[in-house]
Amino acid sequence: MHLHGFFRSSSAYRVRIVMAMKGLSYDQSFYVLRRGDQRQPDYLKLNPQGYVPTLRLDDGSILTQSLAMIDYLEETHPEPAILPKDPLDRARVRAFALAIACDIHPVQNLSVLNAVRKLGHGDAEVNDWARRVNQQGLDACEAMLAGTKGPFCFGDKPTLADICLVPQLFNARRFGCDLSGWTRLLEAEAECMKLPAFTDTAPERQPDAE
Repeated sequence: MHLHGFFRSSSAYRVRIVMAMKGLSYDQSFYVLRRGDQRQPDYLKLNPQGYVPTLRLDDGSILTQSLAMIDYLEETHPEPAILPKDPLDRARVRAFALAIACDIHPVQNLSVLNAVRKLGHGDAEVNDWARRVNQQGLDACEAMLAGTKGPFCFGDKPTLADICLVPQLFNARRFGCDLSGWTRLLEAEAECMKLPAFTDTAPERQPDAE
């Protein structure tokens, strides 16, 4: 398999974590998002949205959207499982993951922040907005974990919730969020960072890290 991504992309980080958890080997290509590499014609042939990541499978099939890639990898390589077997627990894990992937992450994505700049807002305003998006969204995620057993987000094994959380906390720190109220989120992150699947795939350890 071949993963097209960028070291700082939290979406690409999610996929790298899952690939590592499941022991899958893959090649990588890298795109500098600030430079607009992802908008070049050759890449748009792979991913018409012009986003990273994109995953090319062994047979040449192309997958876009990180959660779709993760679903595919979970279905084709089910061990270790990243979703609980119980339907209610499974739904709760998905809800937590989607709160990050659909509600927090897209609003502070580079393309959105650049659009805000084009409306006349300076870098300080844009970065403050991204910080507030992360702060408010992750405050809600902290509340979603109230009463859940750890040490991970939902129990004693990492799930899709943790796979989405760790990259988003990376973003939250970049934008200067106040982490002091996130007791459960930080507990889950600390447990994740004991595992090579999370540490070896971290942005700062990627070949294209700046």
